[in-house]
Amino acid sequence: QVQLVESGGGLVQAGGSLRLSCAASGSFFSDYKMAWYRQTPGKQREFVAFITSGGWIIYEDSVKGRFTISRDNAKNTVYLQMNSLKPEDSAVYYCNAEKSRLNSWGRGTQVTVSS
Repeated sequence: QVQLVESGGGLVQAGGSLRLSCAASGSFFSDYKMAWYRQTPGKQREFVAFITSGGWIIYEDSVKGRFTISRDNAKNTVYLQMNSLKPEDSAVYYCNAEKSRLNSWGRGTQVTVSS
């Protein structure tokens, strides 16, 4: 099981950029499918993007072309580069690691985009 710690959130104006990081501790990080989710108050957590151990990437439609997920297995870290941010991107962003029956979540990092 890996432990995940997100960082990089903050307050940014619409049109700006942020890069989120998720540092993982534990073994065999490279074997995990890593994903980003986000959640706003009163709503269910929603998928943003994932990257598999083999580098296959999928994005949620509303972030395609604006967000980029990547991973550095040497640093046990997954990133989410967010460009052209919109107020509707405001949420707590969570990192997720999944492998077989193992599933871990971080505590989240707040992203607020002002209009």
